[in-house]
Amino acid sequence: MSKGLGNIMKQAQMMQQKMTRLQEELAAREVEASAGGGMVTVVVNGKQQLLSLKIEKNVVDPEDVEMLQDLVMVAVNEAIKKSQDLMQEEMGKITGGMNIPGLF
Repeated sequence: MSKGLGNIMKQAQMMQQKMTRLQEELAAREVEASAGGGMVTVVVNGKQQLLSLKIEKNVVDPEDVEMLQDLVMVAVNEAIKKSQDLMQEEMGKITGGMNIPGLF
């Protein structure tokens, strides 16, 4: 193996270690999103897992369940998007902005 190829392999291994460490760190980070002026608030971690869901009492209307469902969906989807954006931004710092297929 040439010295140049060995250096490339070493750099790739270091990048992989940094990415693994970052994924672990991101799993511990949380993002929050809300809908309906704060009537529904959700918290998602860096692994796009829903950690908490808060619904204000005055938005619970048995006659309009669809509105509540919509608010929950909007808040959850926004939190997941924020979490994905956070992951891509942090991974971009490691990869130098290179888009590596299958990484995200």
